[in-house]
Amino acid sequence: MCTTNKSDEVEEESTESSESDDMSNATISDSEVSEENDDQTQNQDQDEEEEDEVIKAIRNASEKKRDHPPVIHCEDFITDISFHPHEDFLAVANIVGDVTFYKYTNEETTVVRTLELHTKSCRDIEFSGDGKILYSVAKDKTIMLSDVESGKLVRFFDEAHEVPIYCLLVIDENLFATGDDEGCVKLWDLRQNVPNPIYKTKKNEDYISDLITHDSKNYLLCSSGDGSLTTIDLRNRTVHMQSEEYEEELTCLGLFRSESKLVAEPHIYSLIDIWGLWDSMIYLSKM
Repeated sequence: MCTTNKSDEVEEESTESSESDDMSNATISDSEVSEENDDQTQNQDQDEEEEDEVIKAIRNASEKKRDHPPVIHCEDFITDISFHPHEDFLAVANIVGDVTFYKYTNEETTVVRTLELHTKSCRDIEFSGDGKILYSVAKDKTIMLSDVESGKLVRFFDEAHEVPIYCLLVIDENLFATGDDEGCVKLWDLRQNVPNPIYKTKKNEDYISDLITHDSKNYLLCSSGDGSLTTIDLRNRTVHMQSEEYEEELTCLGLFRSESKLVAEPHIYSLIDIWGLWDSMIYLSKM
């Protein structure tokens, strides 16, 4: 009887010990699961925080004020651009002869209309002083004046030059000048009823690359691919002077420092007694 009781006690103790171990293991297992859940929750919170930061950055970028208009993408090669003198308005000419008008802000650009003007590459465009008329010249030898608001053709000069026209300059509300591929410069007056120039000259052996005048508009300065600069007296309609030819072609013109300095890419010149009163033209430096 005593042996049996001791055996029962041992079995009971063994059973209690086993149950205790099971409970301990269960507690450890629950703790591990809890820790894993905590880790997963923490990682998820971190991911959400990182995602929130990304979303916040995207939102801030989209809400940030732009300091310039968006890029304008064009299908065809751009040959020239011209900005409206008074409005946020832009004209873009291309190699197929079209001109497209754009309105622009810092947030967006909008196509206003496209004018199919020339049959060949439109090489130069320029707004009139009041911005109402767009002048255009092209490789097809024509000059066109288009109404900016309506897009309608106002004036048309067919076969204006014997060879393709390269550049133009609007001098005032009546006068404008054009230069062609063979060095000829023509002066036009819109008050004339016939489509003929009021003056023309050919003092260059290469194309006329650019035309420019000053505020008084008494003289017209022309650059050429032959490397020379030519000044035309607009009042007397005569060639006033011509510089020597430089080794490199002159591609464009610009005035600065109160019109006392001329940039003729790729050179800088100082003009002594500028615009017709000069005694000489001094080459300063290569850009």
